[in-house]
Amino acid sequence: MLVVLSILIGYFLGSIPFGLLLCRIFLGIDIRKLGSGNIGATNVHRNTGAKLGISVLVLDLLKGLFSAMIGYYLAKEIGAVLGGLAAIAGHNWSAYLKFVGGKGVATTAGVALFLFPKAFLILFPLWVVTVAVTKYVSLASVISAIAMPIVVFFFGYSLPYVLMSIFAGAFAVYRHKGNLQRLLSGTESKFSFKKKP
Repeated sequence: MLVVLSILIGYFLGSIPFGLLLCRIFLGIDIRKLGSGNIGATNVHRNTGAKLGISVLVLDLLKGLFSAMIGYYLAKEIGAVLGGLAAIAGHNWSAYLKFVGGKGVATTAGVALFLFPKAFLILFPLWVVTVAVTKYVSLASVISAIAMPIVVFFFGYSLPYVLMSIFAGAFAVYRHKGNLQRLLSGTESKFSFKKKP
């Protein structure tokens, strides 16, 4: 029963669309109608600036972290793993947005920070360096997602955590399939610290 509760809490916590909420509260806009239409931090940053973009990034990360943390305290390792995966699924297919949502990268990062912090200390710099070098957030996210299970396995985490990293990484790559197509065609938008005019 506690495992099921971990999943439910993770899913509904992960479903909270902070990108949509913060843009509506502070700017009175629907971020889904701007840019890529995504509710995640990258689209918020591009269209509103760093203040809201970073805020969404942190909140989306925290909902993943807290989902895994609550799951752990309810049902130990299995609760943390399933609660974290549920949070990622909630962000991607939000119950509050008719089962559409973002791409789950920040939420996945939050789950990773709680479950395998040593791996996170490798994956986060990898993401930052890739963005800095290529200017493509999507490419950095995909590379980090692919690297995640490799790094988790390298650090000797338990099998449930390795399996979780494989599923979470696959989630992230799947959600970026459109970005990958645009990268291949040369039409993907590059990241800039300046918002769009």
